[in-house]
Amino acid sequence: MNDLRFDNRVAVITGGGRGLGRAHALLLASRGCRIVVNDPGLSMAGDATGEGPAEVLAAEIRALGGEAVANVDTVATQEGGKAIIDAALEAFGRIDILIHSAGNVRRGSLSSLPYDDFTAVLDVHLKGAYHVVREAFPHMMAQRYGRIVLTSSINGLYGKADNVTYSMCKAGFMGLSNTAAIEGQHANVRSNLIVPAAVTRMSDGIDTSKFPPMEPEMVAPMVGYLCHEDCEVTGEMYIAMGGRLARAWVAENSGVCRTDWSLEGVAEQIGAIREAGKPLAFPPVPDGQLDHLLHGFAMIRENA
Repeated sequence: MNDLRFDNRVAVITGGGRGLGRAHALLLASRGCRIVVNDPGLSMAGDATGEGPAEVLAAEIRALGGEAVANVDTVATQEGGKAIIDAALEAFGRIDILIHSAGNVRRGSLSSLPYDDFTAVLDVHLKGAYHVVREAFPHMMAQRYGRIVLTSSINGLYGKADNVTYSMCKAGFMGLSNTAAIEGQHANVRSNLIVPAAVTRMSDGIDTSKFPPMEPEMVAPMVGYLCHEDCEVTGEMYIAMGGRLARAWVAENSGVCRTDWSLEGVAEQIGAIREAGKPLAFPPVPDGQLDHLLHGFAMIRENA
């Protein structure tokens, strides 16, 4: 198989100066991609540190013979999102790939998390994703090419105690990515989620001593594939952790259909409601929500 390269492609990587974003940037740059490294150099709580990881990585890529520029705007505002995408347009004239890897963490239980901490995480993760996708998407649609990868989490799929806002945001990426996949399907604009697990700054405070090797570089090949022009998948979610790659999806069972439910009837049939029938999955593309509705309509008519 020929090497998968990114010559003449331009990628914006938010949170690109460290951790997962850095690994993605280095891999794509090594394959000829021109990179905008976006990273304001903040702590995991979102506080200023005086560090300059975007500039450091951009210089490293250039020293290796690649093309890269640094950007330190925040994803947390509409203006910042526009400035990040504009940096790609100004430096390289186009935007082909968007990887949203920016993130922060402010942990707390559902009963006690301060609203300021809730907002701070929401702004960077969920609003941040929207800000950069919203600015990049029209350019991708106009040029009839684009690849979007949003960084979700197993916390978004399954939830996690003491990390409610992070879990909410990572789950919310599903709706954003699927919508981009649906709207972009006829313009060769693909959008997918990566659900990674790696030991990074995000792991601070977690005992990782018994973890197997889980370096960010082990996630990057899956992300790289989702960013490549050969990638045909869209509206999907991919697990990447310590060498394990897999697909995740939303499923439902057939359930029970009748037109005369009562509260007592639900109670009597709850086991079948929960378990009856084979698992069903309705891929978002080309139109999963319509497929879901039509399947339900057919069941209703059969039981009328």
